[in-house]
Amino acid sequence: MSRHEHVLLDGPAGKIEVFVEPQEAATGLALIAHPHPLFGGTADNKVVTTLAKAFRELGCHTLRPSFRGVGGTEGTHDRGIAETDDLRVVHDYARERFGELPLYLAGFSFGAYVVTRLAKSVAARRLVLVGTAAGFIEGDRKYETEAVAADTIVIHGSADETVPLANVLKWAEPLELPVTVIPGADHFFHRRLHLIRRIIHDAWHR
Repeated sequence: MSRHEHVLLDGPAGKIEVFVEPQEAATGLALIAHPHPLFGGTADNKVVTTLAKAFRELGCHTLRPSFRGVGGTEGTHDRGIAETDDLRVVHDYARERFGELPLYLAGFSFGAYVVTRLAKSVAARRLVLVGTAAGFIEGDRKYETEAVAADTIVIHGSADETVPLANVLKWAEPLELPVTVIPGADHFFHRRLHLIRRIIHDAWHR
């Protein structure tokens, strides 16, 4: 059973809260970002904890930071810009603590968007993006989601009511990036969380 740690790091705007679950004889480390903090997103979101469980099953240390204004993380929401800097602090902490293990980046919704930004400046082995914020979505928010590597795992629900599937397909098409669509799944993957784990495991073992 994994050991759960609550860590506070010094970030650009104050403390950054991180939930760390180290593993015995780990073969990788995974940094997992949660959904939009102004719409109830937290590091305990079920999609986020499902991603963390999948990575632990694959032998990774997992780190789930809280974005600004959530839990013990200080600072104010910055539409993903300063949040990227905060994730870089978490990345540096993970590297210092766990060494040069293969790094995996994962995120859900707003967290997936921020992860695409972080991936431009850190060396990640692979990305997993779920319910990725892309294009114009409800609440007058527009996301210019960054390009990602061709082996990125992109998972989206066909019935996503927050980020329309069409938005993600429009982003993925010029990148020639496959998107795994879960039929009937809404934005939070109610009753479909087990499929996220299955998709990740299948991709790792191909």
